[in-house]
Amino acid sequence: MNNKVGYVSIIGLPNVGKSTLLNSLLNQKISIVTHKPQTTRKKILGILTEPNYQIIFLDTPGIVKPAYLLHEKMLEEVNESIKDADVIVLIFDVSSEGKIKESEENEIIKELIAQKKKPIILALNKVDSITQEQAQQLVHHYESWKQFNAIVPIAASLNFNVDRIVYEIAELLPVGEKYYPDDIISEASERFFVSEIIREKIFELYEDEVPYSTEVLIADFKERSTGKDFISAEIIVERDSQKPIIIGKEGKSIKKLGETARKAIEEFLQKEVYLELRVKVKEKWRSNEKMLKYFGYGVKK
Repeated sequence: MNNKVGYVSIIGLPNVGKSTLLNSLLNQKISIVTHKPQTTRKKILGILTEPNYQIIFLDTPGIVKPAYLLHEKMLEEVNESIKDADVIVLIFDVSSEGKIKESEENEIIKELIAQKKKPIILALNKVDSITQEQAQQLVHHYESWKQFNAIVPIAASLNFNVDRIVYEIAELLPVGEKYYPDDIISEASERFFVSEIIREKIFELYEDEVPYSTEVLIADFKERSTGKDFISAEIIVERDSQKPIIIGKEGKSIKKLGETARKAIEEFLQKEVYLELRVKVKEKWRSNEKMLKYFGYGVKK
């Protein structure tokens, strides 16, 4: 059979809808989504398998100007994803002229478009926030660039036109044998997804800089044939002053976090769990090379 197979990198600025698109493409939530930018920190691999094709999607961190070492590691993930890809899906948020301009003027995006090394599909996301006439004007505008293999207006959160993205990708992929069994949707472990779910809930429940200063490690994960699975997670913060914020007065904040995260984990794992949360301080971990490597950041050499 002439199966189409290959890697597809989903890239764009923070908060343009990369993770939402991946979840919509797979019809399953594997990448965390919040209203705050820079939620995704690591490359997330999701696999879409149909009889005639297998697409391995790489959801990447948002492209940012590095402010500290963690940002540099995140950018490494983006560059490595682009290098590995057979096709690139570039997402622009079209909900405002400012956001469109920001994407157009980003140096990494401009260079990627100019190089023409890989086929690029331009996804114009959040078209539900503009008129149909405005969407058509944007499509004509980017067609005049003559740089993209396809331009697709989408609304990832509404699953609008996502099937067209899949069609355009499949047209561009090379013929080959499938890399993964048909029933696998990601190669990441349950531990990884559980840590990401907890981190998602931290972004949802806490304000300001605190979520960006946190990392989540799964210290223990015991599956039990009878009773609830046991999960012990460590929430890492950068400063002593952040620890009481996570815990809250009389432990109310961390209790709420635990309850919210546990429900989401149980929904994901389809089983009951006992979730234990602890808070630890690792000074300036976002700028510490050894700690970032221990936490799994950066391209594996």
